[in-house]
Amino acid sequence: MTLTFSDEQEELRASVRRFLADKAPTQAVRRAVETDEGHDPAVWEQMANQLGLHGIALPEEFGGLGFGAVELGIVLEELGRALSPEPFLSTVALAGRALAISTDAALQARWLPGIVEGTITAALAVAEPGGGWNLDAVSTTAEPYEDGYVLTGTKDFVIDGESADLLLVVAIAGGAPALFAVDAAAGPAGLTRTRLAVLDQTRRLARIELAGTPAQRVDAPEGHLRRVLDLALIALTAEQVGIAQACLDLSVEYAKVRVQFGRPIGSFQAIKHKCANMLVQLEAARSALYHAASLAADPDADPVELAGAAAVCAAWAGDTAVQIAKETIQIHGGIGYTWEHDSHLFLKRAKSSELLFGTPALHRARLANLVGM
Repeated sequence: MTLTFSDEQEELRASVRRFLADKAPTQAVRRAVETDEGHDPAVWEQMANQLGLHGIALPEEFGGLGFGAVELGIVLEELGRALSPEPFLSTVALAGRALAISTDAALQARWLPGIVEGTITAALAVAEPGGGWNLDAVSTTAEPYEDGYVLTGTKDFVIDGESADLLLVVAIAGGAPALFAVDAAAGPAGLTRTRLAVLDQTRRLARIELAGTPAQRVDAPEGHLRRVLDLALIALTAEQVGIAQACLDLSVEYAKVRVQFGRPIGSFQAIKHKCANMLVQLEAARSALYHAASLAADPDADPVELAGAAAVCAAWAGDTAVQIAKETIQIHGGIGYTWEHDSHLFLKRAKSSELLFGTPALHRARLANLVGM
């Protein structure tokens, strides 16, 4: 395993960064989140057809590029750095990957080509009121009906769930949690979707209510759902690393040009120490991320080791992104608190992401259990 990037991976990063700087600067993001879609459909289409990003980590037989978690992490890091509101995390990194690592060839053939082409959006619905992303707390039920199942229950904090064409829902069948596909675009019976009020305007969350909603069970190997959730933690960490990098870049640039007492504020020891500490925290998070991504890319990796690496990512990156975003506002002083400055957008995304898949404290407790503490 190596934690250095190849020339091709560096070029991927550079290409995505150039594209987002050109097509989706923060001014465009601010406009896009106010629209009915919550993102820019033109940018979404170009990401799929010009850059091929939607298929970056999806199988080649369904039109994808067949790369792994490292390349996906690079893309997600850049999307986080740009505060992209596009439904990439939900569609590609969560739902798309959940299908891709299943054994259900029929559902893969039905949905993955559309995801790769950018014509289908998808969402993964796990969390429930009061239960979070704990599989042991799932109460949504799946009952056999005709040639499929019907689902009953409520899912909360579903990323892009209000508009997704495909919903992948975790429900209890035969006493154990399993994954089910709901064709939300067809307007199935008993499906109600409600947009939630959120702190972070750049990411939409929804409540999904299911009342006898028809679904198809996703065939999958043992341990599939646990791996799906670990991959989700790694994907979110990549976004958080990108957020932290953007905040550090903003802070360093401002420290160079803001003059106080006749000197750039970056020459003062207090600001130097802040920036140095931010860099150390960021690089630790990035190292944890790509160690976990390398494990996720290895089909022979020990599932317990992957789970531990994912827990380290979630435990460290959430706190890190929030802390660096807060320091960015401090370094910018009064202007950092204004609506016009981007600092508050990064802090809101960082804070909401910190809690999205469970608090850092929860993941630290999980890590302790994995190592027998």
